[in-house]
Amino acid sequence: MLAALKRAAIAAALLCASAVLADPTPELTKADVDAWLDGFMPYALRHADIAGAVVVVVKEGSILTQRGFGYADLAAHEPMDPERTLLRVGSISKLFTWTALMQLVERGQVALEADVNSYLDFQIPPLAGQPVTVRNLMTHTPGFEEQLKNAVAYDPATAPKFEALLKRWTPERIFAPGTTPAYSNYATALAGYIVQRISGVPLEDYMDAHVLGPLGMTSSTFRQPLPRELQPRMAKGYATASGPARPFEIIGLAPAGALSASATDISKFMLAHLNQGRLGEAEILRSETAQLMHRTPLTILPRIDRMLLGFWEANYQGRRVIAHGGDTQWFHSDLRLYIDDGVGMFVSCNSMGKGMAAIDMRIELFEEFANRYLRVPEWSAGRGVDERTAGEHAHLIAGHYVNSRRSESSFMSLLALVSGIDVIDNRDGTIGVSMVRNRSGQPRRWREVEPFVWQLDGSSRLLSAEVRDGTVTRFSFDEVSPFMMFERPAPSRAGWFTPVFLASLIAMVATAVAWPVGALARRRYGVVDTRSAADANAHRWLRIAAITTVVMWLAWIATIGTMTSDLANLSEKFDAWLWVLHVLSVVTVLGGVMAALWHAERVFRGGRRWYAKTWAVATVLAMNVSLWMAVAYNVITSGVNY
Repeated sequence: MLAALKRAAIAAALLCASAVLADPTPELTKADVDAWLDGFMPYALRHADIAGAVVVVVKEGSILTQRGFGYADLAAHEPMDPERTLLRVGSISKLFTWTALMQLVERGQVALEADVNSYLDFQIPPLAGQPVTVRNLMTHTPGFEEQLKNAVAYDPATAPKFEALLKRWTPERIFAPGTTPAYSNYATALAGYIVQRISGVPLEDYMDAHVLGPLGMTSSTFRQPLPRELQPRMAKGYATASGPARPFEIIGLAPAGALSASATDISKFMLAHLNQGRLGEAEILRSETAQLMHRTPLTILPRIDRMLLGFWEANYQGRRVIAHGGDTQWFHSDLRLYIDDGVGMFVSCNSMGKGMAAIDMRIELFEEFANRYLRVPEWSAGRGVDERTAGEHAHLIAGHYVNSRRSESSFMSLLALVSGIDVIDNRDGTIGVSMVRNRSGQPRRWREVEPFVWQLDGSSRLLSAEVRDGTVTRFSFDEVSPFMMFERPAPSRAGWFTPVFLASLIAMVATAVAWPVGALARRRYGVVDTRSAADANAHRWLRIAAITTVVMWLAWIATIGTMTSDLANLSEKFDAWLWVLHVLSVVTVLGGVMAALWHAERVFRGGRRWYAKTWAVATVLAMNVSLWMAVAYNVITSGVNY
């Protein structure tokens, strides 16, 4: 019986092996890609609650296929049409801005190593004597903190021009130039302003004349709002397919995200870059300039994807890929060029869907596309390290980290409390990263393939860490590594501080609740309050301080939540309220510390019992934690620029 089962198993294995050998990589043809997309896209959209999507694939100088799935307008049952439907492509707009800037570099009108101030009519302050260069702009390494205010508007009559936004407030530089990728819309808008100043015409006019026009992109524009003739063709944007349609977004820093385009038009841009700057008779870049954009990586951490000049790497199993993604609130797009294969792919959705479904879907789409049509035989990320070393390195990298793309000098730095990520030591030589999860919501496993380089299970994505003096100081991983890092937080914002702050809030809530509870208990049991008038006043002011402090923090949480729930709220309409909050916060946190100290002084002077003294000390600590929090996160030290 066992022998028969063994023979059957061997026969099955041989049959499977012969089937694999007989199943070569499918040919990249329109018929096969269409069939594959028909199996992938409809189910993905329906399952993820995404309204619609377009996909276009180019190959060998022409469109291989372009498809629309779902709806551009759910109420009107208007289908997605890759030729007719316009979509907001978000930060893919940056590639057009970078291309325009490189045209000026090509003509000798701009130098990559030049101080950007030489092209501006206002000044970007140096950091430790180091200026921002044009190259820094193109690699997201000028070191700017995030700028959020006026990111999006809905009313074109009141939306400020991007030039005004650039001059109104310069984000603080928090990294030395060239050292740390920190994705920056402000930096890209500076590049667009340089194009505008050097050319002497508005950016949208320059794009029409020198990029969109030569490529025949007649269904594309940087103009906001859309020209009248294009407005009926604009897809509706949604948070989810089951939700309402959302307004057309006016992107504040227009060079970084204002482009509206059809999928067919985007294919022309892809084909031009795949052909080293040419499409038919049109040339938007010389071959050597296109090569410079495509082949100039900035290496900071080993093995992982890097920023190029404008594009970024999205290499897959050793195959060279250059790419750029783009997300507005309602539209989510990605573009990838398999540069050595003459193949490109673009996908855009008009809703995020459930969770981060559109992001997850497009990553899976590109990986499955490469696995099916551009398979790399015998690819390996590395041989791995021994079990003991893997365990030691997992322990070293574990901990809490903050994103390099963050607000630092304003109250919006509070977002770091919820945007940080954790690296988990799984105690088996593998690690997990809190923001990279499987479909059940659990962190996926990464295995070390060489010292301080990990590979994601079931994927070619790599994670790389920087080690200084035996400590992991920062890391990043494929998909985000070209434009953001994760670093250990400053001591004032260390991971342990968040639970301490929450504990202090709990102590304040308990102090506030004890006030009416104690009064009711004394009334119920006829207990006479024997404290002196001074002691009673100190007690009363402590409770008032506890209530107002908790209310203050809840007000900040509610305000930031409201402002970030719709990016159009990140505008001047909240300025007056923010000034009120700032002033009230100063009074509240300082008053809270003084009230707690006064109360503690009265408790110790009055010879109260040990538990009263213990709680008095706890409230002093809680109020000081609140003060520390307010200072560390700029709640009482910043204005209304963010």
